[in-house]
Amino acid sequence: MGAVGAQVLVVDHPAVADRLARLRDRTTTSAEFRQLVGEVATYVAYEALCDIETGPVVVETPLAPAHCRQVTETVLLVPVLRAGLGMVPAVQALLPLTEVAHVGLRRDELTWTSEVYLNRLPAQLSGRRVVVCDPMLATGGSLVQVCDLLVERHAARVMALCLIASRPGIEHFHSRHPAIPIACAAVDPDLDARAYIVPGLGDAGDRLFGPPD
Repeated sequence: MGAVGAQVLVVDHPAVADRLARLRDRTTTSAEFRQLVGEVATYVAYEALCDIETGPVVVETPLAPAHCRQVTETVLLVPVLRAGLGMVPAVQALLPLTEVAHVGLRRDELTWTSEVYLNRLPAQLSGRRVVVCDPMLATGGSLVQVCDLLVERHAARVMALCLIASRPGIEHFHSRHPAIPIACAAVDPDLDARAYIVPGLGDAGDRLFGPPD
């Protein structure tokens, strides 16, 4: 496990590296790609949420009572549509207590700016931990917009959960939200002329769900 900057966690593990290589491979099928997204999201969430709140509980084993701990905190997952949907089932399988609120953004391919077309966030998030699921942190613009909405609603703790982030995207995002941590499996150096991460893995939404009509 390594870090790039004080607020960036990069999960550096051989199992993650292996799956990331297959995610990047252009020949990987959509079915395998969906499975790999879930597996990498699980590993990243596992490391990033190690401070999730727990409480004591006593359970009866076949032999004797055991003093254990169980998760007591309910985390709000915010997938950025549509690619973020591919991460949600894996994070829900890891965390026993979750709620989900969708945010959809549409990117203008000429200006790279995005607009919110769907916002299902609760009006008030005071005291809540929120995890934004966005596989590719490219320019950082969409993530900034989503976190603006969360800050406006007074979310107590916000984290961005990604698969791959770009260095320019991280810099832009933290220029606007320096206190919000980013957890990912890799940080790539650059963006191309279309603002895609290089080397990246292509369009995560298209590879998960097929190209839009």
